[in-house]
Amino acid sequence: MSSNQPSPVHYRFVDADGVRLFYREAGNPDLPTLLLLHGYPSSSHQFRNLIPLLSDSFHLIAPDLPGFGFTEVPEARRYRYSFDALGETLKAFVNALGLESYALYVFDYGAPSGLRLALAYPERVTGLISQNGNAYLEGLGDAWQPVQQYWAQPTAENRQTVREKVLNLEGTRWQYLHGVSDETLVAPEGYMLDTLLMERPGNKEIQLDLFLDYANNLTLYPAFQQFFRDRQLPTLVIWGKHDPFFIPPGAECWRRDNPHAQVELLDTGHFALETHAGYIAQRIREVIGGEDLMTDSAE
Repeated sequence: MSSNQPSPVHYRFVDADGVRLFYREAGNPDLPTLLLLHGYPSSSHQFRNLIPLLSDSFHLIAPDLPGFGFTEVPEARRYRYSFDALGETLKAFVNALGLESYALYVFDYGAPSGLRLALAYPERVTGLISQNGNAYLEGLGDAWQPVQQYWAQPTAENRQTVREKVLNLEGTRWQYLHGVSDETLVAPEGYMLDTLLMERPGNKEIQLDLFLDYANNLTLYPAFQQFFRDRQLPTLVIWGKHDPFFIPPGAECWRRDNPHAQVELLDTGHFALETHAGYIAQRIREVIGGEDLMTDSAE
C-alpha cells in the first residue's frame, strides 16, 4: 500500500546510444513506471513539481532528451538531431534501465519522441498522458507560422527569422506565460534555466535543426493514431487550452481514435504543469492508476 509520502528524487546519468543521459528518478521500482518526456525548450526540470506528488504510487523516470537539460552528447558521437534520433535514443535509454512496462506522459517534443518509442515497443506501454502533446494536424496553432514558413522554404533567411523570434529569453518567457491567468504562479527559474542552457555553444543550431525536422512528425501522425486505435489504452489528454502552439482541437481528436480517452482542457497555457501540477497529478491517479494499475495487472 502507498505510504502517501513522497520518496526522494535521485539525479542520475546512464550511458545509452553513445549519449550520457541525465534523468530524474523517484518512487519504488516495484511500482508501475511512469516515463515523463519533456518538451521544448525545457527538460526534466519541468516535472519537478509533479514527481513528488506521484512518487508514492509510481516509479517515475524523467530523462533529458539530447540537446536539452543536463544530458551530455560527446562531440565524437556526431549526433544528428532529428526526432527519429530522439526516438532511437529513448529506445536505448529504456533498455539501458531495463524498463519493460511503462505509462507515457508526453508533452510537446516528448510526444513525437515518445510515440516513436511506443511504436517500437507497443506491448510495453500501459497508459498514455498527453499534456499538450500533439498527434493530429488539427492541433497545430498559429504560433507555428514562422516554423512552417521555414519548413516550406528552409533558407538561411527563414532560419534566422526563427532564431530571432524564438531562441531567446523573451520567446521562452512568452511560452511559459502566454494564456496564464495568474502569472505569479509561474516560477521564473523555469524559463531562466531553459534560456541559460540554450546559450551553450552550438545549442541554438541544434534547436533550429529540430524545428526544421518537426515537419517529419506530421507524416507519422497516421501511425501514431493507428497505435491509439489498436491499443485503446487508458488515456488522459489534459491540455492548457490557451496554448498557441497546440490548440484544443488537437486534444479533442484523441477521442476519434480512442473513444474512452479522457479529454480535459485547463484554463492555462502551454506549460500547464507550472500552474496545475496538483490537479494533473490527481487526474493521473484517477485515469492511469498507479498502484491500482499494478493490482489490476496482477489479477
